[in-house]
Formats: sequence, C-alpha cells, structure tokens
Amino acid sequence: MSRFWSSTAAGLTPYIPGEQPSEGRMIKLNTNENPYPPPPAVLEAIRSAAGDSLRLYPDPNASGLTAVIAAYFGLAPGGVFVGNGSDEILAFAFQAFFDHDQPVLFPDVTYSFYSVYANLYNLPYTGVPLDRQFRILPSAYQIPNSGIILPNPNAPTAIHLPLEQIRELLEHNNDRVLIVDEAYIDFGGESAVPLIAEYPNLLVIHTLSKSRSLAGLRVGYALGQPELIEGLNRVKNSFNSYTLDRLALAGAEASFAEEAYFRENIARIVRTREVAAAALREAGFNVTDSQANFLFVSHPAVPAPVIFRKLREQGILVRYFDKPRIDNYLRITVGTDAEMAALLKAMKQILPEADSL
Repeated sequence: MSRFWSSTAAGLTPYIPGEQPSEGRMIKLNTNENPYPPPPAVLEAIRSAAGDSLRLYPDPNASGLTAVIAAYFGLAPGGVFVGNGSDEILAFAFQAFFDHDQPVLFPDVTYSFYSVYANLYNLPYTGVPLDRQFRILPSAYQIPNSGIILPNPNAPTAIHLPLEQIRELLEHNNDRVLIVDEAYIDFGGESAVPLIAEYPNLLVIHTLSKSRSLAGLRVGYALGQPELIEGLNRVKNSFNSYTLDRLALAGAEASFAEEAYFRENIARIVRTREVAAAALREAGFNVTDSQANFLFVSHPAVPAPVIFRKLREQGILVRYFDKPRIDNYLRITVGTDAEMAALLKAMKQILPEADSL
C-alpha cells in the first residue's frame, strides 16, 4: 500500500478483467468478446473519421448517435444517453441514482463491478441470494433499498429473467430506480425497453461490445425517460463532458445501419452456443440454460480450477471465479465453430470419462 494513497483508494478491491494474453496464439474464450469482426461499413466509417477533424473536440452531446439510437428503439432523443462503454454508464448511474440511506440491491452472484462501484462511492449494498438454480427471485427484492441493479441475462450465470418478473420488480419498487443491464440481451430473452414508456423508474443499459463486435471501440448507451437521462448527464458533465471520441461516434453510428449483418452474426453465435451446450451436457457437464454469448458450466467429477488450468496449458482461456457458490464453475465464451471444437477436443483429454466428446 502506498503512503500517498487516499483512504478510499487504499480500501478498494478493484475489478479484475479477463486476461488479455500478449504472448503466443491463444483461443480466447474468457472475456465474452464477439468471435466475428464488425461489418466493413463500420470500419470504413472509422477510417473516414480519422482526418483533420480530430484536432477538434467531439460533440459533447453525441447528437448524431443519440438520434440514431432513439430512432432504432422508437424513443425520443431525450431518452438516450451514450458513454464510454456500459461500465462508464454504470459508474455514472451509481452516482446519479443511489443514496446512502438504504442499501443498493443486486444479486449475490452477478457482475462483480457492481460491488466495486458501491465500495468506490461508499454506498451500502446487499447481495440478494439467487435460488439453487441461480435464478433471480423478484420477491427477495421487496426490502428497503436505495435502488436495484441487475444484469439480464445475468452474468456469469447466463440465465434470463422473464419480462413479467422485471415488471414485478418495477411495481414493488416504484419510488426507486431499477437498472437493467442488458449487455447480453441480443443473444436471447426479451428486452425491458418496451417498459420504459410505462415506468419512469426504469433505466436500461446496453453495450456495443458484445453483439455488435465493437468491444475495442468502448461504446455503451442507456435508455430511459428524460428525468433519468438528465440525471446521468448531470454526473457526466461534472466529470467529463467529452466521453466519446470522434472515431467511436462514427463507428457506433454506422453499426446501427448494418441490421442484416448484426442479426446473422447473432444467429451464428446462438447456433454454436446450442451445439456446444448439448455436447458439454452429453459429456456430463452441468450447463445452465444460457441466453447469452457464453456458457456457465461445471463437472461433477473434475474441479473447475483443474479444468481451467489444463485448458490454459493447451492454449485455451476460459474464466474462473474463485468465489462462493460458483467456485466449481467455468464461464466459457461462445467462439467460432472451430474454436468450440478445439475446446471440446481439449475437454476430452482432461475428463477421465469423456469418450462422447
């Protein structure tokens, strides 16, 4: 610990991102990136934006991108906020909507950045237990709180919460904000966006990192009624008015014009996901019902840390979380068909009785 750190910095346990290898050729199935490239039109838009205008600040309101997103979802431009990845928007949201009088609620097994943000901003929080099948129980959230946040589908469990249960959460917490983090919604399930017009306390957050193959561009957006969007803008403009650069704005805007590419890309990943899940189940793995671009798996005979280590030795990266309840599970990103075939072949060498693979 540095003697120059503040007490806040000294007390933090930062989020640990997935490994990004710098040496050798690894099969990366550990960070839920899209295995397919963005459409050529997006790359061309970024190249076109890389000109003399880079000497100028970008539009602080991202007017063009917010208008495109609003039209895509049938919202007014005042119902859209864009930021430097969905993680930045989540950070703004924790500051904009949660207070210190009651705990923030989120699942006990979920995206670990939520507890990091709560600690960073000195907000009390409660991890609400999932059931034994790793499902979110809306009835468990009917306790005093300063707001609720949850991913849907949840991460790392990949399980989707039906829309009627999102509605239940909104109804029982109508004086607090419910944030639904839909980073993986394009891969299955039903989005909560249609509920925005009905519920002023609903904020839905999306990212271009997963389904739109733009993790390296760092663009996310939030959808909600103007009162919530203004809350995010107040925080952003007290921190950094220019959150998105010109290249990111150009690429993100172009991505929404490539609907056919977008849909086919998702369909390919979903097909691969279902084939891989079936093969893993046949080999004796427990696999949750994924509606995301990753699988959450465990094996009754071989501990997850052993599988994790042996896969890495064979050049395959997956994600292991040494945390209560999930320390015998692995999160496996859905890659290309060839990458998943390599994964299954490696599993055959690891498992003592996996001849079916």
